[in-house]
Amino acid sequence: MAFPLRPAAAAAAAAARHSPSLLLQRHHPNPNPSSVSSLLHSLRLGDPNPLLRCPLDPVQTLDLLSQSLSLDLTLAQTLTDLLSSRTDLKLSSPSLAAMIHISAGSGRRRAPLSQALILRLVRRRGASRSDIVESLIAARGCFGPSDPSVFDLLVRTYVQARKMREAAEAFRILKEKKIYVSINACNSLLAGLVRVNWVDMAFEVYGQVLEMGVGCNVYTLNVMVNAICKDGKLDRVDLFLAEMEKKGIFPDLVTFNTMIDAYCRVGRVEEATGLMDSMVGKGFLLPNVVTYNAVLNGFCKTRKLLRARELFDEMVGRGLGPNTSSYNILLMGLCKYGNVKEAMEMYNEMLSSGVVLDMVTFSSLIGLSAKRGDMRRALEFFREMESVGLVPDCVIYTMLISGFCKIRSIYEALKMRDEMVDRGCIPDVVTYNTILNGLCKERMISDAEDLFQEMKERGISLDFCTFTTLINGYCKEGGVGKALNLFNTMLQRNLKPDIVTYNTLIDGLCKDGDMEKVIELWDDMIGREINPNQVTYSILIDAHCNKGHMAKAFRLLDEMIGKGIQPNLVTYNSVIKGYCLSGDASKAKEFLHKMIKDRVIPDDITYNTLAHGFVKEERIEEAFALVSKMDNEGVEPDVITYNVLIGGLCEQGRMREAGWLFKRMAKRGIQPDRCTYTTLINGHISIENTKEAFRLHDEMLQRGFIPDDKF
Repeated sequence: MAFPLRPAAAAAAAAARHSPSLLLQRHHPNPNPSSVSSLLHSLRLGDPNPLLRCPLDPVQTLDLLSQSLSLDLTLAQTLTDLLSSRTDLKLSSPSLAAMIHISAGSGRRRAPLSQALILRLVRRRGASRSDIVESLIAARGCFGPSDPSVFDLLVRTYVQARKMREAAEAFRILKEKKIYVSINACNSLLAGLVRVNWVDMAFEVYGQVLEMGVGCNVYTLNVMVNAICKDGKLDRVDLFLAEMEKKGIFPDLVTFNTMIDAYCRVGRVEEATGLMDSMVGKGFLLPNVVTYNAVLNGFCKTRKLLRARELFDEMVGRGLGPNTSSYNILLMGLCKYGNVKEAMEMYNEMLSSGVVLDMVTFSSLIGLSAKRGDMRRALEFFREMESVGLVPDCVIYTMLISGFCKIRSIYEALKMRDEMVDRGCIPDVVTYNTILNGLCKERMISDAEDLFQEMKERGISLDFCTFTTLINGYCKEGGVGKALNLFNTMLQRNLKPDIVTYNTLIDGLCKDGDMEKVIELWDDMIGREINPNQVTYSILIDAHCNKGHMAKAFRLLDEMIGKGIQPNLVTYNSVIKGYCLSGDASKAKEFLHKMIKDRVIPDDITYNTLAHGFVKEERIEEAFALVSKMDNEGVEPDVITYNVLIGGLCEQGRMREAGWLFKRMAKRGIQPDRCTYTTLINGHISIENTKEAFRLHDEMLQRGFIPDDKF
């Protein structure tokens, strides 16, 4: 026989009958009426054991809560505590709702328990958002005095649990039921939505807040200004502020800091400084460290480092002590643009000022040193970082590994990776990609393949950079077949290749002479809506020029220009080389004039290529004239230039002039190489001047050059 229900429990039970979750509760035999009194009596005497052992179904739980509340609020609170501690008890939504109201009715000191119960309620399986809200509404007034903070807590708990969609839905249902949460709860919801970038939903909720007539405050203003800024609608901020001012709500320092930071993030630094000056002009709002840091960051991002330094000094002059972030912003800017001297000065200034150095400080300095290949200094900063108690992370180690790879100390890079692992710092895909790139650059393809396999075995999430790096390694070593297989694996993993991947493969195939496969890859690239860039066209133009297919090269050049892609020095040099290989140095010379007319400045490769073209056509005087022009244009001749000219003279048996040029070369501080000596020796042998040939041979050996098969 079921024990009788008190009026409060009956009302809640009636609402509970509509909850489908109640049907899932396990049914236990009902205790007789005297057992309820007995349970509560034991509890009042301080003995919770009978209650902790007694099987209860949801309806019985509600009646216990109701009877305890009618006897004593403290007893009801104790019962709530005990019921919430029972892990074996599957509390229904109505039961939890009742417990929440009892707990909330006891004041702020029990707010943590109320929130814990709400969290339990919202995490119940099978409980819809409407069920949860309905349960709390049904229990309102039946279990102690109605406390509106319950509904505030519901919204705030959803927000803290990062259940933003559920929070917004609960807010909407409550509004429809004419239950209005406080402005603080509204602000919590709005801030949560903006935090996760759900700006559109934030504006929707803000509209509902206005409809409710809940008085907004400056916190609301700041949240919505942040939303407008995140939405990129900076020009709408003034209109919004004007609307808020009509409501008697005025911007504060947080508002200005938000706007200034937003302007700086999109590069509108002058507007940010104007806003900061207007704050000073108004007098009642003075910029703080946060304001200055935002503008400092803006100046550094737009490479206005001198302005940043002036602002930093202004900040100090106004009595605002720069914090670690202030120094780090300037330091990062200096390091990013390679201002080594100023970066070291800033670091020493930080030491003398006594600010706390953090991971950002050291990562900036280590990154700068590693990027320059100054690994001695990078390691000094690394050890100093450890000495102040900072633990290096994956980013720091990866910077060091990258630095060692840059100076081609691949084994030092691998040692650093081992140290990293020994210290419990797990390498990520960026670390592995850095080492993989280092191995490929050193042509250690077998080791690169082993590392690639290790990445797969360790469960590292391979990205397109991993595949592109190894594809490039294969192509550089002539393993285009392996590169294509890896490319197909990449596609099977749904990793999208980019233009760099395609350029790498196209370059490898061009060098391999497989133009048919190049066309196939080109079509695949276009099909994926990846457009060729300057590098793509330059690779193809160079390939056609190498084969002497000048008409095809020019078709591509015209197509390239037609698409608005300007050819660069590499492209022009390829065309000049193509003409020279085809035995048409005159056309190459004409193209050089066009190149200069197009404001592309020739380099030593341009002049050397054309000079070699003239020499091949036995136009040695024109080659000398070109080198003279090269010198006049400020392009320094190098060993290749002299080798070309000496080779031309030797071919014509003009050994006296070749010897004079050899001496002139030495006077200009240009060291001869093996090719220089081999050319001269062979030239002297051809005119049977063996004495000079042997003298040059001995000199060649003394300089450490070993003769090759051309000797």
